[in-house]
Amino acid sequence: MNDIKNMKDIINYAANNYGDSVAFKYKISKKEIETRSYRNLKEDSETVSNALKSLNMLGKHVAIIGSTSYEWIISYFGVVNSGGVIVPIDDKLPVSDVCELIERSDSEVLIYDNNRIDVAKAVKEKCHKIKHIISMTESLNNEFALSLNEIMGDNRGPFSMDIDNEKLCTILFTSGTTGKSKGVMLNHRNLSDNATVCDMQLKPGTVSMTVLPINHIFCFTMDILKGIYCGLCICINDSMIRFSKNLSLFKPEVMCLVPMVIEGLYNKLMDASVMLPKKLIAGAALGGKLKTIYSGGAYLNPKYIDGFKAFGIDVIQGYGMTECSPVISTNLPGKVKKESVGQLVANCEAIVVDEEIYVKGSSVMMGYYKMPEETKETLVNGYLKTGDLGYIDEDNYLYITGRRKNLIILANGENVSPEELENGLLENRMVKETVVSEEKDVIKAEVFPDYDYLDKKKVKNVQEEIQNIVDKYNRELPSYKRINKVYIRKDEFEKTTSQKIKRQYVKK
Repeated sequence: MNDIKNMKDIINYAANNYGDSVAFKYKISKKEIETRSYRNLKEDSETVSNALKSLNMLGKHVAIIGSTSYEWIISYFGVVNSGGVIVPIDDKLPVSDVCELIERSDSEVLIYDNNRIDVAKAVKEKCHKIKHIISMTESLNNEFALSLNEIMGDNRGPFSMDIDNEKLCTILFTSGTTGKSKGVMLNHRNLSDNATVCDMQLKPGTVSMTVLPINHIFCFTMDILKGIYCGLCICINDSMIRFSKNLSLFKPEVMCLVPMVIEGLYNKLMDASVMLPKKLIAGAALGGKLKTIYSGGAYLNPKYIDGFKAFGIDVIQGYGMTECSPVISTNLPGKVKKESVGQLVANCEAIVVDEEIYVKGSSVMMGYYKMPEETKETLVNGYLKTGDLGYIDEDNYLYITGRRKNLIILANGENVSPEELENGLLENRMVKETVVSEEKDVIKAEVFPDYDYLDKKKVKNVQEEIQNIVDKYNRELPSYKRINKVYIRKDEFEKTTSQKIKRQYVKK
């Protein structure tokens, strides 16, 4: 393990080793690109710390909401490197949910961008614990918010504070795919160890581009923290609407994505490659320099690893969860087992208890904020119960077979993993999304077809076509695993910002 034990160490390490090299690139207008160096990053984040000191807000809980931006990033480091606790909030949440999370997290400061000025106004009215509201984007103070630019301008200069590596650093609310969100508590060591633990063979100056929401732990740890530690040139994708344009503009060599985004991207490439060579299409659509995609979050069907290979792009699959900061295991270039989610990272050990994966290590969370019962249920004898089913092979590679909470237990005692069946159905191009569950002791599949693709194939009877796909798949399965009911959806499933389906909202 290295000497980096906290967020401040990462910033100082980068400033000392990469200095005036470009740390971040981002658009400030349609035609203008701003760059900030690693030295700038250190200076700017320390200025934010000084600004908080001027407001007598050092060491407080600070909520932050907004899209990915340089201002968001320096605000994060300014808070945590001055002893505070940052609370990133999903900027797609409705106002009522945001206010609830601010209250639950005991935040006393809100930092926001103008995309969520509705939140700022509601917080001013409803969240009485909030002492200051700070706009990341307003150039001048208004009647209810301070300007980050203005208070930074008044507080330029170095800032230093000793950091307790075991101190709470951030509260991250889970996306709540199966129930109420929980506030995951991570300390400085959790995050710094996770960001530095494995050698992803990324050279300083390698161009990356953010895609996932910055409140998502995979984005922050791997795109931002890992990127800073490795000295990458991190380009900020300001909107998914402009994703394609930003790929052409920034020409990234590496990106971190979640499986659903990877799958969607692959299908678009396949549709476009009917008339032209695959590598030519990939170059035109993905900026021309993309070599590696790191996949995190849910399990990725290995067919996409093979599929992207034909386009000249390596897909490296890993596995993790917010409670582990997040990476638990990952494949690495030259050390890939396609069916696996990779080798356990060096600071993590795992055991399998009743088919469920338990993990232990320096990246495992402190617990859930003000939820002692849930914490006690999840942390057992120093191990985190992941809720995921799987096994570990002789080379320390991890394999995921399903999710315990989703497991279907039939009246005959047979256990069925819905994820296995979902992955099987998703092999067919006509199935865009699906959720498998139990209904009156039989297995059902709710399917959202790829209607655009069905139109291209001139499919007239969607129900019949999907039923034929299910029937064909059933013939490969033992009788107890067969899907007995099929429902066709007109609309996509509701999802989290990391593109996981919210299974609790699927009709029972």
